[in-house]
Amino acid sequence: MANSHITPLLLTTLVLPLSAIAEPEYDDYGQSREAETAGDFATDIASITSDRGIVTRPGRLTLEPSFSHAHSNSTVVAIEGFTVIPALLVGLINISEIQRDIFVTALSLKYGFTSRFEAALRVPHLSINEDLRERQAFQGTPVDTVRESTGRGLGDVELSLRYQLNDGLDGMPYIISVLRVKPPTGEGPYDVEQRVIEDSEGNPIGIELRERPTGSGFWSVEPGFSFIYPSDPAVLFGNLSYVWTVEEDQGIENGGEVDPGDVVRFGFGMGFAFNERTSFSLGYDHSVIRETTFEQDNNNLLDASFSRIQVGSLSFGLSQRLSNSTSLSLTVSVGVTDNAPNSEITLKLPISL
Repeated sequence: MANSHITPLLLTTLVLPLSAIAEPEYDDYGQSREAETAGDFATDIASITSDRGIVTRPGRLTLEPSFSHAHSNSTVVAIEGFTVIPALLVGLINISEIQRDIFVTALSLKYGFTSRFEAALRVPHLSINEDLRERQAFQGTPVDTVRESTGRGLGDVELSLRYQLNDGLDGMPYIISVLRVKPPTGEGPYDVEQRVIEDSEGNPIGIELRERPTGSGFWSVEPGFSFIYPSDPAVLFGNLSYVWTVEEDQGIENGGEVDPGDVVRFGFGMGFAFNERTSFSLGYDHSVIRETTFEQDNNNLLDASFSRIQVGSLSFGLSQRLSNSTSLSLTVSVGVTDNAPNSEITLKLPISL
């Protein structure tokens, strides 16, 4: 008789925990807690070197102040003359050394509308210092001259929309589609004062900008994809995008309609967490920039000698979670191609509200 009373109670005790374990928890927007936790972990690692993270949680606003410094140093040798024998040159040699420092202070805002869709806005402010040391062109003088130019102001504002295509469960990577739009809010190269450089005979040999431009001067649209694949204890990530730069008429004196050239971008890398607060990331980013074309080539003084430019950089960074809503990341990038900045340091402080 006693067993008939104990059996229902025992069954009830066993069934309740099993049902609690079998059914996953969901938030108010239908996303599982497991997906949220895994997504936050993957986002912290993938976003160290670049903005590749999973979309922001619905209803959450993220503020991200950032600061970066990029340094470039290049040397150009120009020779005007002829060789008598392979070891003897008759003519003039012009050697120019350029040092450029770019400081960028930016504020980014991200807001998650749903568990799969977010919008972001980035407002940068640039400060550019450039020094040019050279021997006077086409003159036989041993004296070096140094010229300085600067540029300060608002850069090109960036608006981006990101949509997460899946939840990244059952061994599948997170796949996020991205659309970025940049209006020419900064001062472009055709907005600043220019000076035509001439040789000793009065022939134009180039154009010098009085100030450094803080923007591109053209509209650009960049669709692309990024993926994040958690593979405990590491996280693999990558991205692929295409930048379409809208051509614009800059006047007859600047070559008519100017097309700055489109860009193909891709990157990949991996990262892992030392513990719950500290993580490390290593990545590579590459851009293939097509040459700028002009409607009237005969007026073009800036015609590139190559059909494309390769810009590649290797990045590594650290991220430290300061609290549940704040983290601090430091990234160092080193250029591996001639056209990439020699070094770049970026500091970011994302704060979730």
